[in-house]
Amino acid sequence: MSIPESHADLLNSKALAHVATIGPDGAPQNNPVWFGYDGTHVLFSQTTGRQKYRNLKKSPQVALSIVDVDNPYRYLEIRGTVDEIVDDEGNAFINSMAQKYIDQPTYPWNQPGDHRVIVKVRPGKTTSMG
Repeated sequence: MSIPESHADLLNSKALAHVATIGPDGAPQNNPVWFGYDGTHVLFSQTTGRQKYRNLKKSPQVALSIVDVDNPYRYLEIRGTVDEIVDDEGNAFINSMAQKYIDQPTYPWNQPGDHRVIVKVRPGKTTSMG
């Protein structure tokens, strides 16, 4: 699935992606994350101790909503599947997100014992507005 050209710029913006997964009770769970895009996958970081990580391991379907920071009436929704979850070796990915979003070379909120992974979502269906 390709991203609509009219909204492809959102994938390189500083917008947050609101990521929805299905929780253990069948209810949706949604929260904003920093994200990147590699031309094929939408990427975001998680720690293995979080509920979102457990949700994705159980059910790899995900929906992301990205709202234009300059126009809240313009958005891109991506429904997709997690292709893989890989270790964030040396926290390289989360550090690149800290650089992108808060202009810091390293992620400042790591906690002792955090194990970071990169979630790679392959877009399936997209909708957009604005």
